[in-house]
Amino acid sequence: MASPIRTIRKQPVTKEEIVEQNLENLKELVSENKETIHQLFSILNELQEMGALEAAEKLLEAREDVAEIALGQLTRKPATNLMNHLMNAAGALSTIDPEATKTLANSFTNGLDEAKNALNNDEKLGVFDVLKMLNDPDVNRGLHFALHFLKGFGKSLKE
Repeated sequence: MASPIRTIRKQPVTKEEIVEQNLENLKELVSENKETIHQLFSILNELQEMGALEAAEKLLEAREDVAEIALGQLTRKPATNLMNHLMNAAGALSTIDPEATKTLANSFTNGLDEAKNALNNDEKLGVFDVLKMLNDPDVNRGLHFALHFLKGFGKSLKE
């Protein structure tokens, strides 16, 4: 009868075996992704021909200087003002109902079209014409909206 196994010995993997296994894995990857590798080399070749690889290399070599310049530009007053404006505008837009924004945008576009058509008409607009236009329901609705907008705008300015 055989004696029981009391210890398990691991076969140490040599550096050459690791290199061989890595090469086999790489060969398999290359054969599975042949077309992708061809495309990658084609792109790299195009980038090399136009000088983009050299530019990228120089940019990476000077990364500390580039980062310093970029940070210097971002911390300038105009850049910080722009970022503050964008954040404030995003905050204001997030409080507005999207359907209201859509309606206003469509109304604005239609208003611009009407105004453009009116520019082509060389008729003189008199005081009585303006008074007559107040009876037009569309003009009245727009004027009503504008006056109430100005009222709310003025209230906010007071605060």
